[in-house]
Amino acid sequence: MPGVTIRPAVEADCATLLSLIRELAVFEGLLDHLVVDEARLRRDGFGPTPRFSCLLAEADGEALGLALYFPTYSTFAGEGALYVEDLIVREAARGRGVGRALLAACAAEAERQGCARVMLAVLDWNRPARQLYESLGFRELSAWRPYGLAGEAFRALAREGRGD
Repeated sequence: MPGVTIRPAVEADCATLLSLIRELAVFEGLLDHLVVDEARLRRDGFGPTPRFSCLLAEADGEALGLALYFPTYSTFAGEGALYVEDLIVREAARGRGVGRALLAACAAEAERQGCARVMLAVLDWNRPARQLYESLGFRELSAWRPYGLAGEAFRALAREGRGD
């Protein structure tokens, strides 16, 4: 998209990142699940042990979107991958190439880090996002089913792991 710049997010961007994340939560109907705040973003993205990196798309000083990612590894393939946890494009900027530009920047960053792939997940009902990903060459990995562990089940397993 002409006029769009992609740059690494910095700590001073945390309010903007939170605004974009909030917009995603509204779009996905998950605002009541949103817990993150600026302090957590600062700690987890820009503290002594960053848990994620983030690219910010801007035009004319306005934030249009972000890609929040972290490295992962495939033991079978024996290669690194960049996992895009969230690709967010403001509603007013959708369909203008912002998502594509962010994913291209993620692919370049993955390559720079020596990774051989970019991975992501998408809600099954988000047809426009799925169409974008497929147009770029992403393929659905339908044999894999994501699982998550959180809350009390997570804490119980952690206690078991510590021998409590």
